[in-house]
Parts: sequence; structure tokens; C-alpha cells
Amino acid sequence: MMVLPESPSAEAFDQYASGRLIAASTGRAWKDLLVRIYSQPRIQEGVIIPAVAEPHIVQVLSGTAVVEERELFGPWLTTRVQTGDFFLTASKSPYELRWRVVGSQPFQAMHLHLGLPVFTRAVEEACEKDPGAMHLRDLSGFKDGFLATLIEALRKELTSHRSASSLFIQGVAQSLAVHLVRNYADQAKDSQEYKGGLPGFKLRRVTDLMVANLGDEFSLIRLAREAEMSEFHFSRLFKRTTGLTPSQYFIHLRMKTARRLLRETNKSVIEIGLEVGYTSPSHFAQIFRREVGISPTEYRRQM
Repeated sequence: MMVLPESPSAEAFDQYASGRLIAASTGRAWKDLLVRIYSQPRIQEGVIIPAVAEPHIVQVLSGTAVVEERELFGPWLTTRVQTGDFFLTASKSPYELRWRVVGSQPFQAMHLHLGLPVFTRAVEEACEKDPGAMHLRDLSGFKDGFLATLIEALRKELTSHRSASSLFIQGVAQSLAVHLVRNYADQAKDSQEYKGGLPGFKLRRVTDLMVANLGDEFSLIRLAREAEMSEFHFSRLFKRTTGLTPSQYFIHLRMKTARRLLRETNKSVIEIGLEVGYTSPSHFAQIFRREVGISPTEYRRQM
């Protein structure tokens, strides 16, 4: 797996992606690209995507879905996507994503993170005077024939039974970088800078610890120790990366798990509340209503 410095979206992406992983890039040949193919769930609610440090491309491989995106706590923006459509994200701030599949066809998507070194070289070549002023636009539900050709070549290389070719993958990565810069980059003196956050491997360790201990009481001290930071420094970098404080993110994970259990199991509301750490049914219902907008019982009935 490729490791990109200060890259929570790439290094820890599996923590935030939903669905079943079908294929993944591994080995030194993929040093400039991180590629994942997922079979996505038919309904996905409230996934928080951390701020990214490198371009993130998603192509819908099959299916149709209504996808909604928003900056944290902002208004939802809706896009209907189908097979062949792309998303391009280079956001410097975290955002929230959800979707609903339309029709019976499976919803599959290919996620690609382009390594910063190769992308930076393309930017410097295109903008010698002030490469720092160039930034990619965020786009949803668009088509691009040349980009589709490059992505299909990578998909075939990824799913082939032969050993991956470093020369071929590096050539495609460089072509991707140049194509993105030439077609989707703008120059703006006031472009938002990526201010950094938790390194990907530390974010993964901390969120894994949260997931493993959803039934326990929230402990900032324990999380900060896992990240090998002071509580203040950890809290500041965690919020910069995810848009939420550690305690808010912990509640978000609890509610995400509770929604899944309500949809997929026959466990009672009381049992589910206990499983995600709430000994009081009324307190669980109160938090669930605050975070989701309806009671656990109403949510299960709607699902």
C-alpha cells in the first residue's frame, strides 16, 4: 500500500469508505497511486471524509445513485450519478457524504488517490511562476472520455492476474496528473491552503480504537496517548482533520453503528443502545434524535 505523508484520506481511507472491498493496489509498482474498488451499500448515511492532501478521483463503475454532499453542518448538494460518472475532490476541509442507490443494479465505484509528488511535478511544469496559486476544482457527476480511458487502463492492471508493471502505472499516473492540471485546475491567489492535521497512520490508530470501544465511556486521555500527543494538541489536530472534536466524532461513530444495527438486525432498541454505550434507553433515544432527527423506533420503521 502506498503511504503518502500527512494524508489521512489515502492512508486511512478504508476507515471511512463503506461497502465491500473488491480490489486494492499493493506493491511498489503502485507507489504513485492508491486505488480501491468497492461494492457500495444501497443506502449510506453521514460518512465524514477527512481533509485530503492529494487529488481524489472516484468513478462509478456500475449502478445509479442519488449522492448528497455538504460541508459539515452546511446545506446538502444533490447529484444523480450513473455508470461512468466521475467525482473529483481536492477539498482542504472535511465534508460529509451520503447516497441512495436507484434501481436494482449493484453500485460499484473505483477510488483513486494520486500521489502528491507526481501531481506537484505536473503543477510546477504548468505554472512555473507561482505553482502554489494553482488548485483543483471540486466536481461531482461529470464525464470525461480521456480520464475514463486512463482509469479503465488502471482497472485492468489492478484486476489482472499478472504482476503490475511499474513503468506502465507510473506513465498513467503522470498522464493523470497532467490531464487534471490542464483541465481542472484554476489559479487563485486567495486559494485555501491545506493546513495539515493528524498523519494518516495516527488517525487510523485513533479511529480504530474508537470503533473497538464504542461501548465504553469516552476517554480523551486514552486517545491522545494512542496518538502520542498532549490532549490539547491532539484535539486541535483531530478537529482540523475531521471537522469534529474527538468526542463529537465518537458520538458520530456510535450513531452510525446504531443506525446499521437498526437496519440490519432484529435487536431491540434497548439492546442496541447498550451495545453502543448507553445504559439509559431515554438517553440513547435523546442522543439519537438529536443526531439523526428522528427516534430509533421511527428510524427502523422508515428503513
